[in-house]
Amino acid sequence: MHPMDWVDHTFVRRRFLAAVPVMGAAARRVLGANERVVMGLIGCGARGRYLARRMQEVPGVEFAAVCDVYAPNADAAHQLAGGQAQVYKDFRGLLEQKDIDAVVVATPDHWHAIPTVLACQAGKDVYVEKPLGHNIREGRAMVEAARRYNRIVQTGTQHRSAPHFAEVAEIVQSGKLGRVHYVRVWNYSNMFPDGIGREPDSEPPEGLDWDFYLGPAPKVPFNRKRFLGTYRWFWDYAGGTITDFGTHRFDTVHQIMGADAPRAVSASGGRFALDDGGQMPDILQVTYEYPGFVLSYEACNLNAHGLGGRTPGMKYYQARGEHDRPNGMAFYGTNGALFADRIGYEIYPEQDRIARKWVNSADATALHVRNFIECVRGRARPVADVETGHRATVVAHLGNIAYKTGRKLRWDPDTETFPDDPDACALLGRAARKPWDLLQPAPGMPQ
Repeated sequence: MHPMDWVDHTFVRRRFLAAVPVMGAAARRVLGANERVVMGLIGCGARGRYLARRMQEVPGVEFAAVCDVYAPNADAAHQLAGGQAQVYKDFRGLLEQKDIDAVVVATPDHWHAIPTVLACQAGKDVYVEKPLGHNIREGRAMVEAARRYNRIVQTGTQHRSAPHFAEVAEIVQSGKLGRVHYVRVWNYSNMFPDGIGREPDSEPPEGLDWDFYLGPAPKVPFNRKRFLGTYRWFWDYAGGTITDFGTHRFDTVHQIMGADAPRAVSASGGRFALDDGGQMPDILQVTYEYPGFVLSYEACNLNAHGLGGRTPGMKYYQARGEHDRPNGMAFYGTNGALFADRIGYEIYPEQDRIARKWVNSADATALHVRNFIECVRGRARPVADVETGHRATVVAHLGNIAYKTGRKLRWDPDTETFPDDPDACALLGRAARKPWDLLQPAPGMPQ
């Protein structure tokens, strides 16, 4: 049996599937090019509401249901939807609403996979935020669900919809930059010395179902730092800077370099200086070996500089000082170096072998959600299809696994395993807390 076939076994847990109506593609109405698209929002925090606003800007889109385990978030989304949407705490109720064509999943990372898989089973298309899954096995389950039920699933890696990144891909792939064998990605911020801070365990705030929030994650007492805004600093729910910010840039590296998976990975890092309640390293450096090039990833939470040098009049993503460039990608070619971020790129010639150039653009989220709606109507693969998002997310997870094992790992992208390394393979997924253990490997499959 192929290692990916275990996903088939996740769909036979009757205690959950009985609550969700399964509709094949033939049972769904086909939307016309201008027909109304009825949406549901699962995860009504700041990002979820931002995505909903951008989707509401697309003609013919309306939100008929919103869902969140935290009542104040759900109430805010209810008002955003005009006060007419159904409000749910349990996303399975939303999925039973037959008039909904598609859903947005904008929950914390550990809740991306289960709603996406069950939405696909329920005949809904899905826009799901990055990183695709909390771990690699969850991501593969999401891909398999999209394919099995013929659903449109867009990953929220909006760089794929940015015109300037398409232009950078043409520059690199055409050979104008020369031969590129080294790529650098960086995410810098200065959180010294307190990081996310510390708070004692306490009772959950009014309106929060803490047990539902934890879901497949281990049961622990409520702590404010494990909740809104700072949950990404805990392994139970996320993967830190590399999964949160790095995933976007890994997808862009794949787009620009025409690649889809590294073959080896090694990492170094640690918690050197931050004194807070989080768990993630404050310094992480990962080296990925791809066929034909090396990718270096850097996450630094002790300094926001990242890269120096500015072009007068040029705008830079999340720059706060006069000289810092805290986020970006660099492609080092034999004819020049190309530095890019979410809102532009620059070319620096190598011995006048290519012209100096700089271009500013804008965040492409509005374009990205529009692409999703167009694909829902036209039944086409979106620009950041679930498989594309999975492959980018895998790169981030590989960095964390290499960091945790402390050694260089060989990666087989076809089987999505570490050959002859059971300790590393044990980190491909996790044992989810009951009753949310829907996406477990079948007996005898790699854990």
